[in-house]
Amino acid sequence: MNATAAPPRASARRGSNLPRVGDYNQVVVLEAIRRSTDGLSRVEVAAATGLSPQAVSNICRRLLQTGLVEEAGKKVAGPGKPRTLLRLAPNGRFAVGVHLDPALTTFVVLDLVGRPVARSVRPLRPGLGPEQVLREVAEEVAALITSSGVDPERVVGLGVAAPGPVDTATGSLVRPPNLLGWDRVAIRDVLGEATGLSVLLDKDVVAAAVAELWTGAVGGTDSAVFFYIGTGVGAGLVLRGEVHRGTSGNAGEMGHLVTGPDGPPCACGQRGCVGEVCSPRTVVETAHLRGIGPLDPPEGLGGDDPDHRDVVGARFRRLCALAEDGHPGAQELLDDMARRFAKSAGDVVNLLDVDQVVFGGPLWEHLAPTFLRIVPEVLRGSVVTAPLHATTVRGTSLGADVAALGAASLVLDEAFSPRSATLLVAH
Repeated sequence: MNATAAPPRASARRGSNLPRVGDYNQVVVLEAIRRSTDGLSRVEVAAATGLSPQAVSNICRRLLQTGLVEEAGKKVAGPGKPRTLLRLAPNGRFAVGVHLDPALTTFVVLDLVGRPVARSVRPLRPGLGPEQVLREVAEEVAALITSSGVDPERVVGLGVAAPGPVDTATGSLVRPPNLLGWDRVAIRDVLGEATGLSVLLDKDVVAAAVAELWTGAVGGTDSAVFFYIGTGVGAGLVLRGEVHRGTSGNAGEMGHLVTGPDGPPCACGQRGCVGEVCSPRTVVETAHLRGIGPLDPPEGLGGDDPDHRDVVGARFRRLCALAEDGHPGAQELLDDMARRFAKSAGDVVNLLDVDQVVFGGPLWEHLAPTFLRIVPEVLRGSVVTAPLHATTVRGTSLGADVAALGAASLVLDEAFSPRSATLLVAH
């Protein structure tokens, strides 16, 4: 297992010269340009996508006119005049992302290449109903767009990431265990009407996986599982460069993967479910029962910093700090958590034959030293495909806001990524 190697850059998708799929070809060209760090010439785009030079020329002209790509200098490639390079125009379009977490709501504005240009955080105040929360979300979205200086006309839409399950048909959550009172609230429609933006709603773990794809951390033909560790735990799946959502959009609900016969009982009747035994709440409660602590941080809870209002998260971070300082009991708890996640990761890798295991979420940076020490070693002995290919284990490079970044990436991905389903012809 390789805990540090960067994933390889994937090759571009192949296009089609059929007239009926002009829109598909345009996003194929856009993706090829997006995935090239230094930009591509029109000749290179044609070679990468399989499209004719004339088709590429026409498409690139449209992309330049609409501001989605820009010229990026010249490249000398053999005899003849230098070729003009094209790259994605960062300011060509923008997207807003919101992560609706049980403790905090995080807002970001991303440019077209996936870089944040504005960010804000608001606590999810106890006692507020969904209607009031969504009103405040809409107000903050408008304020953030204004303060960012972004042209509102270039904002493609608003993405919302939240704990699942989701009902993609109605744009609502279905009895989310970590957001009580939010069952069947029409999040998509309410925010769409309040903001005037096109709204996409998806699970936070799916959004995180999309962020990895959009920024190129997971390549266009790679397969990966993204384990999200926050208030709860979940997994996002990428299979051969596309996020796998399942029949209802709820693939990746891995909370009931059994990690062993011990642990507190789960609501499903089993013991050792990773979503129960490895949730930050359970780990903090276990630490309390074992007398590990104190876990309240020295500065206490509350105050003006929204992160301090996440009581469980603050105590979990304190537990990680104790482990880093050499507390044997605290380190034992984190080691056990890592081994249980490694068991779940091994099950997913063996089932789906993915080549990357990625961890992220607001608590990841505190868990990284323990997880990157334990998980690769466990997988090395449990993955049946180890003799055939390596399985990279790494943390996300997108930081603690990966779900909010992913929410905005949902919008960019929906608007500007090619999908095989686009080519299906209805009869």
